[in-house]
Amino acid sequence: MFATTASSTAAPIERLRVGAFRIPTDFPESDGTLEWSATEIVVVELAAGGETGLGYTYASAGAAQLIEGELAAVLSDRDAMQIEALNAAMFARLRNQGRQGLTAMAVSAVDTALWDLKARRLGLPLVRLLPAVREAVPVYGSGGFTSYSDGQLQDQFRHWAEQGVHDFKMKIGRDPGRDSARVRAARKAVGTGAGLFVDANSAYTPRQALDCARRFAEEADISWLEEPLPPEDLAGMRFVRRRLPPKVELAEGEYGYEPAYFHRMIVADAVDVVMADVTRCGGITGLLKIGALCEAAARPLSTHGAPLLHLPAACALPPFRHAEYFHDHVRIEHRFFDGAPGLRDGCLHPDLSRPGHGLEFKWADAEKYSV
Repeated sequence: MFATTASSTAAPIERLRVGAFRIPTDFPESDGTLEWSATEIVVVELAAGGETGLGYTYASAGAAQLIEGELAAVLSDRDAMQIEALNAAMFARLRNQGRQGLTAMAVSAVDTALWDLKARRLGLPLVRLLPAVREAVPVYGSGGFTSYSDGQLQDQFRHWAEQGVHDFKMKIGRDPGRDSARVRAARKAVGTGAGLFVDANSAYTPRQALDCARRFAEEADISWLEEPLPPEDLAGMRFVRRRLPPKVELAEGEYGYEPAYFHRMIVADAVDVVMADVTRCGGITGLLKIGALCEAAARPLSTHGAPLLHLPAACALPPFRHAEYFHDHVRIEHRFFDGAPGLRDGCLHPDLSRPGHGLEFKWADAEKYSV
């Protein structure tokens, strides 16, 4: 139980701590357009009113430099409880850097820390502050990298299935000649009743995307095609979406950095399932706005990456469908954060015994990966 008399009065921000870390993957990874051997994370702590809030983003050390070099001046002595005002002030401070990319990721990390801090000051789990419309968040297992052998892909999916997961996503597009066999291997691993998703990471042209989607739907009963084209090609996505097999949904949005992009994508009729990432889209403040856009447009919302950080907000978003249980981020969040919940029946459940989002970063454990 939490005290209900925690102060909601002004709380000037007294201290900012920022760290950037590069965590090696457990196996070389690749998708349709990129290869990597490490995942970078930037972690932020803010202290105010006797409490500390935590936020993070999966971004390079450049985001940490923006926070320490530019946003610190915006945050110093400002009221931590005025999150919307601080979010706007941070974006205004970084105007000349542009609103997207590292700018949005830096603001996202700080914004999430502010929401965590506010909930802790009020003595509430963040899921209760937002507030919740559901008690748990279903996930889909996400990995199946193009660097994996068919056996590795199948083992990964079977592991998630044993934890109650019913939907699975794999990478495609690096070697189109192998993709059909890989998708069939994935279907064999998960069985006929599971959802099978494919993610091209912008590897295709519109007609290539249609050809692959139709073939994979026929051969392996896929139901989700993600990011077949570059995110700015809304006309191309609309072209693909309108010609996909009826059962296949087009999902897009992980590289959306501001609500305006999601509005354009929805108005362009370019997407079936909107994806948003709290570590990129302006933090929880931005994610809630995107959720409102999706609700107004009757489009489902699925979150991208960072499953544990998304958990409280995902419980509060009416149009939410499921969260991406991304292999790299799951490894990092369970290894370097206390309070990380595990899966139960294919869902994440918020820990209502912990204030804020419930996560605590293990600074000492991560130190050797500092950059």
